[in-house]
Amino acid sequence: MTYILRCISDAQEPYCARLLIGIEEIYKPLSKELHWNISLILNIQTETHAQTTQTMPFTPRKVARKFTAIEQSEGVGARVRRAVGNMQVRNFSPFLLFDHFKVPSTAGFPDHPHRGQETITYVIDGSVDHEDFTGSKGTLNEGDLQFMTAGKGIVHAEMPAPGPDGETKIVEGIQLWVDLPKELKNCDPRYRDLRKDEIPVAESPNKDVVVKVISGESMGVDSVKDLAYTPVWYLDYNIDASKYDGRKLEQTMPHGFNVLLYVMKGGATVDGQVLKTNDVAIFDTAGDGVEFRASETEDSRIIVVGGQILDQPIVQHGPFVSTTREGIMSAMIDYQSGNNGFERAPTWVSEIGKRMTGR
Repeated sequence: MTYILRCISDAQEPYCARLLIGIEEIYKPLSKELHWNISLILNIQTETHAQTTQTMPFTPRKVARKFTAIEQSEGVGARVRRAVGNMQVRNFSPFLLFDHFKVPSTAGFPDHPHRGQETITYVIDGSVDHEDFTGSKGTLNEGDLQFMTAGKGIVHAEMPAPGPDGETKIVEGIQLWVDLPKELKNCDPRYRDLRKDEIPVAESPNKDVVVKVISGESMGVDSVKDLAYTPVWYLDYNIDASKYDGRKLEQTMPHGFNVLLYVMKGGATVDGQVLKTNDVAIFDTAGDGVEFRASETEDSRIIVVGGQILDQPIVQHGPFVSTTREGIMSAMIDYQSGNNGFERAPTWVSEIGKRMTGR
């Protein structure tokens, strides 16, 4: 009996709680003293395990850089605020570009190629028509997203749609360009539309904080899976200032991710720094996630994105992304000659692109 008690006392692993319960059942018929000793040790072990499994304190990431995304022209008639892919942040693996765009329906992005990356388009207001040389086409409406993997090569068009009566409409959205792991850069292209009604929503008890969980997890709510090859978390925070009490908001992020926060509307305080509309915070990699307070005087909309850091070089020329300069040269030659994924490129013309090109 002494040997049994000593073994139980030395037990430290969590599974021992289950083992102790079994032992207690076996030795119930024995002396009351032994039963009491086993029960006492069981309680001690259970309490110790409970203490070790309590929620660990949240360690927020520190802000490495803060700046304002300055509005600039892009393409024909488009205006963008660029958080990644600018002079402030050239690349932020796996992110190659983060654009908050506003484009009139008289402008747009007619036929153009991509290789070696994924794009994520989120429509905030209005509608965007899309079409590509694989035959895929459709329309993204307010709140919808499209996850496109260019892989070894694709040519497509993205055109803002006019209003219901044909009037010019300013279409607003966010587009991310995400690098692909080098072993997937030659994969086949694919699309995955994520409709507004498919996106899970996390809410605080009084609904002062509502999070659209586009990808990843927030407040215990998980997103739709298998949206992209490169792991990305994408959270759209909407804070109602009339209900919000100014408390800290914590958004966990996986370790090994780069993370940024963009204030689309309103404001926030992050790591002691005040962010206003169109401000960007880039975070260090140490910590459990992002902690911020939203504005208490105006409604806020805050985008938090994180992506798995890819341990590989980034060599980029416009919409072509590789890990070597030779890869970029090959992409340009393949696109011009119609080879290695771009076979349909020389002859394909989109219908929606004709709005601008007239071809």
